[in-house]
Amino acid sequence: MKQLLFILSCCYGIQVWAQPNVAKTTVEIVPTGITATVSKGTNTVAGKAIAYTTHTGYLDLKNDTGKTIAKVFFTYYRKDGEDAAKRPVTFAFNGGPGSSSVWLHMGALGPKRVKLENDGTATAPPYDIIDNEYSWLNKSDMVFIDPVATGFSRAVSGENPKQFHGYVEDVQSVGNFIRSFLSKYERWGSPKFLAGESYGTIRASGLAKFLQDSYRIYINGIFLISPVLNFGTNDYYVGNDLPRALYLPSYTAAAWYHKKLAPELQQNLQKALQESEAFAMNEYALALLKGDWLTPAEKEKIAAKMSYYTGLSKAYILQANLRVEENRFYKELRRTDGLTIGRLDARFTGRDLDDAGENVSYDPSFTNIDGPFTSAMNDYFQKHLNFKEEKPYNIFGSVYPWNYNNVQNQFLNVAESLRDAMHKNPALKVYVGSGYYDFATPYFTAKYDVAHMFLRPELQSNVKHYFYNSGHMYYINIPDMIQFKKDVDTFFDWALSTK
Repeated sequence: MKQLLFILSCCYGIQVWAQPNVAKTTVEIVPTGITATVSKGTNTVAGKAIAYTTHTGYLDLKNDTGKTIAKVFFTYYRKDGEDAAKRPVTFAFNGGPGSSSVWLHMGALGPKRVKLENDGTATAPPYDIIDNEYSWLNKSDMVFIDPVATGFSRAVSGENPKQFHGYVEDVQSVGNFIRSFLSKYERWGSPKFLAGESYGTIRASGLAKFLQDSYRIYINGIFLISPVLNFGTNDYYVGNDLPRALYLPSYTAAAWYHKKLAPELQQNLQKALQESEAFAMNEYALALLKGDWLTPAEKEKIAAKMSYYTGLSKAYILQANLRVEENRFYKELRRTDGLTIGRLDARFTGRDLDDAGENVSYDPSFTNIDGPFTSAMNDYFQKHLNFKEEKPYNIFGSVYPWNYNNVQNQFLNVAESLRDAMHKNPALKVYVGSGYYDFATPYFTAKYDVAHMFLRPELQSNVKHYFYNSGHMYYINIPDMIQFKKDVDTFFDWALSTK
């Protein structure tokens, strides 16, 4: 038997792994054009044990002539004992651009996750990997994709990696991967979902249209996790005042968390945010629109209200001409305490070399997760999935400058791509999840972007918003992870309903 397995493995590219606690050896044929190891695992979700098979490796990405131009690294989890052709499959990726899929993979969706404290604070190194009782495996098979130059994915020798590094280039290459994967693993008949985080929501929205238009692949549902759909609402620079209004409620949320608001606002976060949103969209937005047409009296009044909703001094707001940049806010909110706040998650605080600077030295919410996730991802591939690779796993790949030639003299706005996909596919459902303490992709910009998709009335109910009491990776906070999992399970059921 051992000799037969050796021959199968060497001659036909079949990966064979004898697993402990498994009664018999499992042999699986890896499809042509894929180099992967195959392993077995079990996980418990909602009190039920789930046996699954994992394919870890590379899919050859080919151009129109059939030439291999890149090897895209992926991890594919398939639940055992069910018809894979009919079971939902979710393609998941993170953002950046230039980020690997480590955050969703080891933070929320996969069968294993990084062990953190309940509020998301990192434990002391070395870091542990634990079973993820909140995995999506009970609802869907999953494919984690690392775009070219991230993770272990690379352009092949002789190919310029820049051909993959741009909005259009990225959507096309990831779309090509998905089409090829569906064919090689015979998943065309499966309900299909996309799950993107941060810039991954840009990718997911673009893919929804691209997959339909190019390959006639229609998606059942999209998870937009901490989304940005229109850079015009997110790109904070002189001359573009829209983000200043849309960021204001996030200032309120952060000030509320750090107890810097007036006593009456500290009583209830939701009430404080409702008031802040109303001020941002009315008086404040009008004041920004007026520019130097604003009278001194009007300016004083707006500055006083901004102080009330941000916890910053009126004098500081006037010095900033009513336009407090987000980087200044991270430093200013708790300057008197000698602390800065996080960009990805404003709950986290850090200390700079001195307290007099204008901007922060680093993001304490990112450094909190950087080490644990990097260590866990590398350890997981080697020890748990038996995948050995000498080249480094790029948590963040070198992809800059990212090509935005498709939107010269404009802001990238994929909300229109998503609208187009939803109008052509009325069954498409969209999950929009945001953390109140996220400054990378503030929750109010997501609300604004969706409200400006101009969906037909009958399709507006196909988009559902979800909000969480943490930051960009809201799933690192266990209370939010629990709620996230409930919301995801409900969304899957809704998106797959025939009613």
